[in-house]
Amino acid sequence: MPFPFHHQHAIVNLSLLCCIVWTGSADSQEYYGAHSALIASPAGCEPCRTCPIQGVDCADGNGMGELRWNDHRPIPWQSVAHGEYVGPSRPSHVPEYRLRVDDEITFVYRLTREEIGHPYELNVGDEVRVESLADEDLDRNVIVQPDGTITLPLVKAIRAAGRTMAELEEDLEERYTKYFRTPAITVTPMQVNTKLLDLRNTVDNRSGVGGQSVKLVVSPDGTVQLPAVGSVPVQGLSLDEIKFEIDARYRNITEGIEVTPILSRRAPRFIYVLGNVTQPGRYDLVGPTTVMQALALAQGTQNGGNLRQIVVFRRGEDWRLMATLIDLRGAILGKRPIPSDEIWLRDSDIVLVPSTPIKRAGDVLEQGFTNGVDRLIPLATGLGLLQLGIVN
Repeated sequence: MPFPFHHQHAIVNLSLLCCIVWTGSADSQEYYGAHSALIASPAGCEPCRTCPIQGVDCADGNGMGELRWNDHRPIPWQSVAHGEYVGPSRPSHVPEYRLRVDDEITFVYRLTREEIGHPYELNVGDEVRVESLADEDLDRNVIVQPDGTITLPLVKAIRAAGRTMAELEEDLEERYTKYFRTPAITVTPMQVNTKLLDLRNTVDNRSGVGGQSVKLVVSPDGTVQLPAVGSVPVQGLSLDEIKFEIDARYRNITEGIEVTPILSRRAPRFIYVLGNVTQPGRYDLVGPTTVMQALALAQGTQNGGNLRQIVVFRRGEDWRLMATLIDLRGAILGKRPIPSDEIWLRDSDIVLVPSTPIKRAGDVLEQGFTNGVDRLIPLATGLGLLQLGIVN
């Protein structure tokens, strides 16, 4: 029986962006009967985009087994979507991506500059100016020392870290009343929020690649090391969950910073194809890939490859080994239009194309004959030398 979709009558006029859809040769029209009439563009059909094409749709199976070529019907074959030349819109492969080891994340830092709902408290490294109307010699800029204090004439070391400007001013006013009737102390912030500035300087790349960001790779223990907060577990979390966790940790240190994690590079994923294929080896899993696509990556099968018993090995979530046996011979020969064995592969899957029984038998015979000849040659050589010695 002839193959039903032999495209010898396809006519495409690229200059007019119009096409006539072929539905079969004379033999295949006899095979399909009334269904193989030439499809013309019906009213309202946009040429080359929405015209129906004869084909098989797996949605027609309804779980009742594989469809065959004689189950063909006019199907919506072509569509144009945003971002595509020809093709449907692409939904996400998974509803939510969760991070894994070796994923690369770019953490972008942004100063929020939002108003806080409480008075600012001084930190180590902040700089304030202390002034007195009673004595100009008291006027000076002081920096909060690592022990949280500032040093001023007459009153020596005074606690400043963790106090507001008003609290520090009130304390200094009280202390200086011992020396001045009306000290009139004023505390003015000169440089504050030094924790935030230090953090910003740590991640500032504006002189290099640009932006305030840090790029990290998820370590084997599933964590990343961020400035000021240290180790943060991220494996198995979504980007939104990571953002919520990191922002909460930074709020415990300083306010006014927001961090946005961006997945800049996924961890490498591989599949392995071996057996009777043209080019066995390891291949990058850069997108959703099926078994037939994996065979295409390996440049197809060799003669003697058993397409009826392709084995796919897989590790489960608990690392147990699983395997399934699939049959793609009919699909590759074009006899099964909707093969249920065309399954999706995932990271570290192994696709094995074994030899057919005939190929294995041939290999055994070839090996036996070769090894047998190799064993006979030394014996024949020895007998010849012995005979030559006797004659001489």
